[in-house]
Amino acid sequence: MRQRNIKHLEEKLDACREFRVDDPADKRGMWKEIFGNDNPLFLEIGCGKGKFIADLADQNPEKNFVAIEGQESVVLRAFEKAKARDLQNLRIIVGYVDDVREYFAEAELAGIYLNFSDPWPKERHAKRRLTYHKRLMTYARVIDKTGFIEFKTDNDGLFDFTLEQIEEAGMSVEEMTTDLHNSNFASREITTEYEDKFRGIGKNINYVKIRAI
Repeated sequence: MRQRNIKHLEEKLDACREFRVDDPADKRGMWKEIFGNDNPLFLEIGCGKGKFIADLADQNPEKNFVAIEGQESVVLRAFEKAKARDLQNLRIIVGYVDDVREYFAEAELAGIYLNFSDPWPKERHAKRRLTYHKRLMTYARVIDKTGFIEFKTDNDGLFDFTLEQIEEAGMSVEEMTTDLHNSNFASREITTEYEDKFRGIGKNINYVKIRAI
């Protein structure tokens, strides 16, 4: 989706610099030092405007969070949320990640969130989907033995693909539903901007929680 230009974008991003992580590969294995504590660390890949990750960080001050988003005009809103609430347990990476092992060491994360990821609908682009089995296997390498991967999507085809890929990766499903907001799963409580939009028009939300080990 094409994003509108934002005036003085770089200045606005710079004003939120305390929440930005530059050169994240240099922070690999050192995230406890970045946050200054031993709290468990969670990652959202593709945070968009940051509603989900900001709410999660706000409600869980005893945990640390890192968000990744590639589009500067979108992620600005995530930075602004972090700054407005002074979320010292949240850091944001501006960019795209192909392999999470570049940024995180083995077992450094307690969990990964994938919310409304790009479905890459053409079959030849299947390897680009964030739930492609080889990507799931790289996530497992950086999650500790009690960790998880949570995935939400409005795209039924992508959800079916994801369930196949979980099996291909040799992982197990802990929770699963094709109608999250008519379920009792706690993950329905914190939502994304997309999620609120789709719920508003009556679209079901697919959800799965995966145990990486």
